[in-house]
Amino acid sequence: MFRICRAYATSHEDAKDLLQDVLLNIWNALDGFQHRSSIDTWMYRIALNVCMRARQKNSKYKDRYLTTEGQKLESLQVADVPAKQYHALYHCIYQLGESDRSVVLLYLEDLPYKEIAEITGLNENNIAVKMTRIKTKLFNCLKKDL
Repeated sequence: MFRICRAYATSHEDAKDLLQDVLLNIWNALDGFQHRSSIDTWMYRIALNVCMRARQKNSKYKDRYLTTEGQKLESLQVADVPAKQYHALYHCIYQLGESDRSVVLLYLEDLPYKEIAEITGLNENNIAVKMTRIKTKLFNCLKKDL
């Protein structure tokens, strides 16, 4: 959840605040959980909705979300990948449209296409096509940045 919040926030502290909002929304909505999907899917959907809503509220600061310069990406801790590559990847992810960003962030959480489809409300085939296009966009963006 924190990685999703981090992708929508401008700083580590903002991401922590956003995560608290997500957890509060999950807690408040828990009684309404109808078991039509897995609890994980339901929680990811809430997280994405809260993050997107927060971003819309701050849309007057839109330029804040297009850069990651000077920011630390503490939540990204995979030993094999250098920090420079994480920085470049997330810089490219920030440049994607809202729908594409949501899909790729869920994909990076290792969720299967079926679960991503449930969370986003798209169908599985659409997710597969989107991911192919997103990967191409990210590859082209990374070629420029690295």
